Amino acid sequence: MTLGVERELLRALHATRRAVLAAVAYDLVTLEAIAAAGEATGCPVIAQVGSSAFGLVHGPGLIAAARAVAVGAAVPVGLHLDHSRDLDEIRRCLDAGYTSVMIDGSRLSLGANTELTARAVEAARPYGAWVEAELGHLSGDEDRSTGAGAGEPTDPDEAARFVADTGIDALAVCIGNVHGRTTRPVALDLGRLERIAAVTPVPLVLHGASGVPNEVISAAVALGVAKLNVNADLRAAHLGAMAAHAAADSTCDDLPGALSAARRVLTAHLTSLIQAFTA
Repeated sequence: MTLGVERELLRALHATRRAVLAAVAYDLVTLEAIAAAGEATGCPVIAQVGSSAFGLVHGPGLIAAARAVAVGAAVPVGLHLDHSRDLDEIRRCLDAGYTSVMIDGSRLSLGANTELTARAVEAARPYGAWVEAELGHLSGDEDRSTGAGAGEPTDPDEAARFVADTGIDALAVCIGNVHGRTTRPVALDLGRLERIAAVTPVPLVLHGASGVPNEVISAAVALGVAKLNVNADLRAAHLGAMAAHAAADSTCDDLPGALSAARRVLTAHLTSLIQAFTA
């Protein structure tokens, strides 16, 4: 299978009000589970190997593993750089074969975010890669579950200008979603999402999909969200599966068995998400 969830596929999903599941991966176990879930459902998937993972493991090695898993899969598996704020890092990942990247200027002013994002789009075009950017700002931690509160919501009028001025292919929106865990149940502002979708022609992206009720996710997809990001639930499932395996026999240091258990649990969880939201 050719590596990647291409721009045309993302647009087709958006046009038919479907979505692709994008899962964050820090290791080979999760990469294999992402591909296996895609194969189990026959649906494209995206493996998000982002900046934070490079600080934990050997980046080029993890990228090589991701490419090998993606190319060997029976369904399209995109390789996506999530939440990068560094144009040099984006160029390195594009050189390494990433099929899409996210430039995150959400902490900047609208003008600075627009300028940075336009430069990322220009850098990605020769590679045929598509670019995601964020307007507004999500609260919480991308890599650890915390008691996150409300962030800065996306302004529909600003979104229309931002998309037109940058040439991005996908827009990550802030409509009450958060990274990680929250101090109270997440309430997505579907009215705001509808207003954003009405003035922006590109596919929309929902970060922080972990823990959001199924019916709310389905409503968001029907309004134009074509990419769903999950991370927090996967981290919890990974750690929980390994802990349960270890607790089953505290006298045995069966690390291979614990990793296999984590792979099975992650694959099953991702498969259920794809079947619920993207099929």
